Amino acid sequence: MGIFRATRYVASLPLVDAEALAAEGVRLVLLDRDNTCVPRDASEPPAEVMAWLARARAAGLTVCLVSNNFHSSQVGATARLMGCEVVDHAMKPAPFALRRAMRMHAVMPGEAVMIGDQVFTDVVAGNLARVRTVLVRPQSRSDLWYTHVFRVFERLALRGVTFEGE
Repeated sequence: MGIFRATRYVASLPLVDAEALAAEGVRLVLLDRDNTCVPRDASEPPAEVMAWLARARAAGLTVCLVSNNFHSSQVGATARLMGCEVVDHAMKPAPFALRRAMRMHAVMPGEAVMIGDQVFTDVVAGNLARVRTVLVRPQSRSDLWYTHVFRVFERLALRGVTFEGE
């Protein structure tokens, strides 16, 4: 598996089977914020994401938001709404924030999964941290200008990939 390849590809976060993750030994779910949990053009997670979080907790999973977003108050507000810890200013694709989150929750890489919407940040960071990775489709077409540039290259990296749930 290459550094740009996710362990799994799922159409959206609510379609990720939380019970299956727990059955596979996952204890910690590391979640990207923008366009994974919260559409880039919104300020709060949609109801289906909140419902997924409830299912994840019911399955015994701990959730931690790991975000590159530099607006700490915005990320912190989202984490409070979601009822989870946060590691902001993550600097993904560097794996340091993911490792910090794993230390915070006393889990090993084999017990964690990184779920995000970008290959060159979320998937690469997860692979460098040696955790499982799930790539989801972005919730919104709204993105930062430089993310739009990365999305061009991402489409090339995703040629031939099938997302579960599509």
